[in-house]
Amino acid sequence: MAARSVIALVCVADVVAADLADHLERRGHDVREARQPWEAESLLSGKAIDIAIVGDSLSQAEGRDLLRRHGGEGGPDFILICRPADLVDKVLALELGAADVVESPINVRELAARIGGLLSRRGRGAGELIVLENATVDLRSAMVMHRSGAEEQLSPGQVALLRLFLASPRKVLTRDDIIAAAPAENADAFDRSIDSRIVRLRRKLDTETITTIRGAGYRFDPPIQFTD
Repeated sequence: MAARSVIALVCVADVVAADLADHLERRGHDVREARQPWEAESLLSGKAIDIAIVGDSLSQAEGRDLLRRHGGEGGPDFILICRPADLVDKVLALELGAADVVESPINVRELAARIGGLLSRRGRGAGELIVLENATVDLRSAMVMHRSGAEEQLSPGQVALLRLFLASPRKVLTRDDIIAAAPAENADAFDRSIDSRIVRLRRKLDTETITTIRGAGYRFDPPIQFTD
């Protein structure tokens, strides 16, 4: 299993840090926090950090100073949080090599998406994302992210079932195929109970892409935006 990516939250306001850390940890990242500048020095000197998020409770000059000392080749990517209208500070940070600069107040999901993009460019991967009609699924963290903003967790059995459908797009899978390749999480899930598993998965994914083929089995018809 690949090592978890490590995200440092440096002087990020407590209320934001708590939500962001929870959001990132549920997506399989290791989050470390430094609430004081001296803690940041120790944390960033360890060379184990992939991305450093620097909060706006530090002055922009202090944030840029951290970037100068710990950024660059071999160091973490830096995302600096700045206050609105600090255009000069934003430009200076980007010129010094910051990977991104975002304005406060931040949107946790948007920031997590930016982090995912940076990790992908570092070769760390941003998870296995499947885009359906009304939700995006991160298979690595077993998380369903609905367009409404709500989130749900998939069970291990549901992940196995979804992976089976993703591996066989537009192919009719019989009940025997499903029982063999994606066994349920209890010994009673045979024959007609497969129907219940499919119904629960469809409901959780809010999708019509899994079709019941009467007398034959089930078929996954990928949405247009899905790529094999």
